[in-house]
Amino acid sequence: MILTALAAAAEPSLSCPASATAPMNYLESFGVKADRIVSLTWGLLAISILVTVLMTALVLWAVLRKREPQTDAATPRQLNSLAVFGGGLGVTTLILAGCVVWTMATLAAIDHPPRKPGLRIEITGQQWWWDVRYESSEPQKNFSTANEIHVPTGVPVELKLRSRDVIHSFWIPALGGKTDVIPGQVNTTWFEASKPGTYLGQCSEYCGVQHAHMALTVVAEAPEKFEAWRNDQIKSAPAPSTNDAKAGLVAFESRCAGCHAIRGTEAGGVYGPNLSHLMTRASLGDGAAPNRSGFLAGWIADPQHLKPGTKMPRVALSGEELQAITAYLKTLN
Repeated sequence: MILTALAAAAEPSLSCPASATAPMNYLESFGVKADRIVSLTWGLLAISILVTVLMTALVLWAVLRKREPQTDAATPRQLNSLAVFGGGLGVTTLILAGCVVWTMATLAAIDHPPRKPGLRIEITGQQWWWDVRYESSEPQKNFSTANEIHVPTGVPVELKLRSRDVIHSFWIPALGGKTDVIPGQVNTTWFEASKPGTYLGQCSEYCGVQHAHMALTVVAEAPEKFEAWRNDQIKSAPAPSTNDAKAGLVAFESRCAGCHAIRGTEAGGVYGPNLSHLMTRASLGDGAAPNRSGFLAGWIADPQHLKPGTKMPRVALSGEELQAITAYLKTLN
């Protein structure tokens, strides 16, 4: 059953942007916060290369230079050596002090957004996925999703970071630096995307066996597109219309609702990702597999096969239950 489901995964992806397959980029910035960080990164890299080249040249000069026979004039040579040593120490101290000042100035500049945040999101890291909750002053506009963060361009976004289990680290390199996610503590950070696009991130603190499959995706869109996406997200899941999907909803509420929630249904679990609009996401298992029908069925049947160690257990489902639940979940757009 699982192998058959996985073989069916050759159909096109529903929502994965082409840019989402690119590697993470930390030497190019796409936001006002990342601009300062990348400038510092390039500057320190240039200084490090210059120092390395200079030291290599001095070592080669010392090894290869022609040496004159020893004379009685040892004292002047010793004084010259001390002068060289002192000069080198002074220059090194100035360079390091300059790097420290530059780093501290950058940290101070990015500590707060340049203006009041226009969007607030609470993100909870857990083994091994990200719960993403959008907060609003209007309770009816609060909603949760998972692993994919949609934001409007040109708007500072404030993030409240929590952990449900171990230490994680939130990192979207093209938009900002790393912030630790610590159990029992709320850390805050922010970013602002200057251009539409899909920006990849990753938990950058080793957090267990599936650390590599704890990815993040930020989708930056024009404000009007973001508002349309948010308005869709706060809607209840569409009611099933086919017999298979109706049977799937019944099976889901009895077999899966202890962990997962779907808006507008009896499913209200909090231990797993909210699945209200599952099919708008690009991946399953937080990057373990693309969100395609075959992989979806395989993930439901045996999540340990695709992501060994995941907290989602293997539920004993009949073939009819698996088919029905898959049919229902495919309607969650």
